[in-house]
Amino acid sequence: MKKLLILGAGTGGTIMANKMRKELPREEWSITVVDKVKNHFYQPGFLFIPFGYYKKEDVIKPKQNFFPVGVESVFQSIDRIDIENNKVFLANSEVLGYDILIIATGTKINPEETPGLKGELWYKNVFDFYTIEGAEALAGFFKTWDGGNLVVNIVDNPIKCPVAPLEFSFYADAFFSERGMRDKVKISYVTPLSGAFTSQGHLNCWEVSLRTRILK
Repeated sequence: MKKLLILGAGTGGTIMANKMRKELPREEWSITVVDKVKNHFYQPGFLFIPFGYYKKEDVIKPKQNFFPVGVESVFQSIDRIDIENNKVFLANSEVLGYDILIIATGTKINPEETPGLKGELWYKNVFDFYTIEGAEALAGFFKTWDGGNLVVNIVDNPIKCPVAPLEFSFYADAFFSERGMRDKVKISYVTPLSGAFTSQGHLNCWEVSLRTRILK
């Protein structure tokens, strides 16, 4: 029995597990997905949480729900990969062999790399909306905020979903207009780029967000 091992059960890893289970003969191939987290976070939905369109429970589902029959899952942190011997060592000392390895561990934000960003105002007056914690904290802040300066700042690139900060600015404009306080909020969009858009990825991001709002 040959072994396909997928590291990461986010969107990419889950898509590959579903696709490859259809393509590879069950009597010849086993498929195993490894991830350290059991819940799937629908990250495009984080954008809508600060404005009350979504809640936390709307964007979190068990990852197991998205794996087809015939795909094994292991929820454990990865320690290291031994490429020469086709082995993956897990944090609990378990060792998984493979014939084909797919790495889909994704990305994470690193606000600590910007000096001062994660200071005493973090999640008080300074927020991200690329994590569930940041999106929820910002939603709570907006509920009682009576206006002022709202700065949407792209500190550096690359970032996940390049168009999301611009989308956020548009949603903020609509949100505060609907609340009757748009004249009390100054929205500033700050970017290190020469324009609002980067050169790639915008259409897909817009389509995902548009579909999300329509389906809601």
